[in-house]
Amino acid sequence: MTELLYQTDAYLKEFEAEVQAVEGQEFSLDRTAFYPGGGGQPSDHGVLQREGIESQVLGVRKSGADVWHRIDSGILKPGDRIHASLDWDRRYNLMRTHTAMHILCGVVWRDYGASVTGGNMEPGRGRMDFEFERMQKELVEEIEAKINAEVQAARDLRVAILPRDEAFKIPDLIRTKINLLPPAIEQVRVVEIVGLDLQADGGTHVANTREVGPLKVVDYKSKGAINKRLVIELSS
Repeated sequence: MTELLYQTDAYLKEFEAEVQAVEGQEFSLDRTAFYPGGGGQPSDHGVLQREGIESQVLGVRKSGADVWHRIDSGILKPGDRIHASLDWDRRYNLMRTHTAMHILCGVVWRDYGASVTGGNMEPGRGRMDFEFERMQKELVEEIEAKINAEVQAARDLRVAILPRDEAFKIPDLIRTKINLLPPAIEQVRVVEIVGLDLQADGGTHVANTREVGPLKVVDYKSKGAINKRLVIELSS
């Protein structure tokens, strides 16, 4: 079982760990700060070192209770101690982008009552689909102004891991149209933008909305009768 360091400290850039198992060019660790992907957020990249030899971490995935890391070269075996470093620029941009998506979701839910029907992101850019019947230029401009106001409000973010029964007592915890949390999950990680948004989420985020910086809605389109897409980008 891998200890998920990123769940409680998104700013951890490097760490030491022990190899638990090896399958080809993939290995699992007893602890990791690499996000394995999920919820629209891609997995982290980075570098690991062992005895002066560096390997690139090209992808990360979660399987059951274990997190598997795929490297480009090198030989590892169970029991090896490694030092790992994240590609921090990429991770931090994903943290800012994921937080921007929560700001967008929070504003749309608060002001328009629209559920999320899908989403995805890459560093600096993300798209989110909502249950809107109509999406016009004036509405898009209004939403863009509101999400930038929330960035400027410098709202803190808080993370808590709650028992499932306790978490699901929170109104509107699930903002997606379909509840994507499997029944087997007993602990629910909850991310709050204080005063704006509170929902179940497993990804990484910045500590305050001001870190996101200015946002721009760069595209919007209809994806169905009541399914409209907004695409946002970080300005820097």
